[in-house]
Amino acid sequence: MTPAAPGTRVPDFSLTTERGEEFTQEDLDGQTTVLVFYPAAFSPGCSDQFHVYQEVLGELDARGAKLYGVSVDSSWAVKAFRRHLGVDIPQLSDFEPKGETCRAFGVYHAEPGTAQRALIVIGPDRVVRWSYQAEHPGMLPGANLIFDGLGAVPA
Repeated sequence: MTPAAPGTRVPDFSLTTERGEEFTQEDLDGQTTVLVFYPAAFSPGCSDQFHVYQEVLGELDARGAKLYGVSVDSSWAVKAFRRHLGVDIPQLSDFEPKGETCRAFGVYHAEPGTAQRALIVIGPDRVVRWSYQAEHPGMLPGANLIFDGLGAVPA
């Protein structure tokens, strides 16, 4: 699979927040959003990735970007993961139907049944502006890639 291409409208989707509430494409309206798809909560690579992103969260906020983590773990698992890490980045669950949103964004890794490690930047108009998918799950996309992606969003 390849991630959603720049210029495409965000697909209809439904994720679950840490509080068990629905999060859909409508929640993206009027804001620049970065969806951080990751394979599994509590894995060392994913933990490292979110610690790096936490360090630049103030800079992302200053640029008007809202960051969300997305995995196929349950809402309880992603909530515990965020708390365990001590990060402020909201986590969203694509648990049931498993991976449906990841599939819609082209970032589902069927063999292990996880999300690919990917970044998707979405403009306030719900159009994908930039996307990236790591060559393999062990490759962590640095914060510099998020800033590169934000450069594709019109001011």
